[in-house]
Amino acid sequence: MYSSTFIFLKKQFDEEFYALDKAIADAAKSIPGYLCEESWENPESGFVSNVYYWESLEALHELVRHPKHLQAKASQEKWLDGYQVVISQVLKTYGNTEFGVLPVQKSNP
Repeated sequence: MYSSTFIFLKKQFDEEFYALDKAIADAAKSIPGYLCEESWENPESGFVSNVYYWESLEALHELVRHPKHLQAKASQEKWLDGYQVVISQVLKTYGNTEFGVLPVQKSNP
């Protein structure tokens, strides 16, 4: 499993941003290999984090090459005050299975 974490600081969002953001989320969900997404915001620092989970790097790269993602990347300075992307391989998940966020492995950590 892989994760792509998009960390950013917001400027002012507008209707164009929200429409593009929704189109990217919809595109991600339509890609075979998409597992789930979660978002976090730290009100003190202003940082926002969107994390997508993928079965494969190929699935993740399909989103990276998607036209709506490329459009957002080209326009990001209108809405963001900087960003960073972290691509990670998930080595293990464990904990409460009822969370239902990610598949939980059955072995000890």
